[in-house]
Amino acid sequence: MNIVFAIVVLGVLGALFGFILAVASKIFEVKKDPREEAILSHLAGANCGGCGFPGCGGCAAAILAGDAPVTACAPAGAENAAAIAKIMGMEAPTGERQVAFVRCTGGTNAKKRFEYVGVKDCISATKVAGGPLECAFGCLGFGSCVNACQFGAMSIGPNGTAVVDPEKCTACMACASACPRHLIVSVPVSKKVHVGCANQDKGKAAMNVCATSCIGCGLCQKECKKDAIHVENGVAVIDYSKCVGCKLCTKVCPRDAILPVATAEEKEKYKAIKKAQAEKAKAAAEASASK
Repeated sequence: MNIVFAIVVLGVLGALFGFILAVASKIFEVKKDPREEAILSHLAGANCGGCGFPGCGGCAAAILAGDAPVTACAPAGAENAAAIAKIMGMEAPTGERQVAFVRCTGGTNAKKRFEYVGVKDCISATKVAGGPLECAFGCLGFGSCVNACQFGAMSIGPNGTAVVDPEKCTACMACASACPRHLIVSVPVSKKVHVGCANQDKGKAAMNVCATSCIGCGLCQKECKKDAIHVENGVAVIDYSKCVGCKLCTKVCPRDAILPVATAEEKEKYKAIKKAQAEKAKAAAEASASK
């Protein structure tokens, strides 16, 4: 009898406390803006962290609060960004799709100070005397960026440096956050000419650590007809808003530091054209002076 009574009392108490909790949950319920779920449904769902917020839920909340733009989730793409803008009552964003680019083609061309044996991770490698490369700006090639990419767009190329597959890249830039040497930047997908070096050392110092390092000679800057490339802090930098992809800079770079690397035949042909132009200009000047 006592056992039955105890069970009944516990049941009544359980029901009472359940009722109290149900009432309390209604009274203290925090109303959630339905737009947050709608925004979340248009995000990539990869929780890659490339947006700088804790997962897609954090990104959706930040967009709703006005702390992040509607384009905060790069992997979601332009179509979803436009849908989010509509949810927020804003104009659809415009602009070209961006992709990641690794500012280093050193790899096997770069000199090593020692052979690193340890955890195959770039951050770990930098903790051993600053890393195994002579170049303090070079890609270490241990794949921290590859591991960070959730979309299979990063890989270690044949020469030992990280490369990006622009077809798979979503510009989430998680790879950039994972790179301890800050070599990965965002570039417009339509642009094909890039400086594959980030070495800021001067001339000979840069030359001594890598066979394809930019030495800041300025020939590319001098040759560009659109004022789209300049030497800044010892290394060439492209202004993509001006670059038309003529590739003249690639043909005069003595270090093959600008991609796509011009072939020896292309360089010789361009030299011949420049020589012919110079001779023609000289002849015209002499003819004008003799009149």
